[in-house]
Amino acid sequence: MGIQHSTIATAHLNTATARFNTATARVSVRVRSLDPISEAGILVQLRQRPEIRLAADGEAASVILALADVADEAVTRWVLGLHRNEGAPVVLVIGRVDPPALVTMVGSGVCGVLPRAEATPERLVRLIRGAAQGHGDLPPEMVRHLLDHVSLLNRTALEPRGISFAGLTERERDVLRLVADGLSTREVATKLAYSERTIKAVLQAVTLRLRLRNRTQAVAYAVRNGWI
Repeated sequence: MGIQHSTIATAHLNTATARFNTATARVSVRVRSLDPISEAGILVQLRQRPEIRLAADGEAASVILALADVADEAVTRWVLGLHRNEGAPVVLVIGRVDPPALVTMVGSGVCGVLPRAEATPERLVRLIRGAAQGHGDLPPEMVRHLLDHVSLLNRTALEPRGISFAGLTERERDVLRLVADGLSTREVATKLAYSERTIKAVLQAVTLRLRLRNRTQAVAYAVRNGWI
């Protein structure tokens, strides 16, 4: 009985230790700034945090922490270059929050935005760890503007063309659903009352637009993204 209790206790201890190690895993971060003084200040803060490890030169970082004054076109290109070169998500500390300008940053690899005035060590660490885990964190005003932008785009650009945010028309979704069910081109054409040439044209348009190789990839891509 004593041995059994000891084994159970050891198992619980190992589980607790594993959870602790996971929760306290250090995130490798590379800091980049157009202002050397701001960069030096952030580095001082992060060096004191046990959750963070500053990535060495030539080492791949898990997260890029970028600092800028304003989200203008030049800064957007700079951030996009950081994301492409490093291949890591970007947390942006910005001096002035301009929601319309910052919306473009979302497509530049930015998954977290923090106003400089709110950049306490605790907030920085929370955003960095969230980015490393694939989470996003945006200011409320930016989220509202992003939702308004998406709604406007849907009303003015997509709906008039019969396209959804999935990037597929209703006919394209119908075709891909049937192909996913195993129907041949002829069977899909018969089912939807189209010619085979039309079905082939639909499939070709989808694969070209999504930059895929064939209809099998198109179906897999649509299923994986929840479009069909």
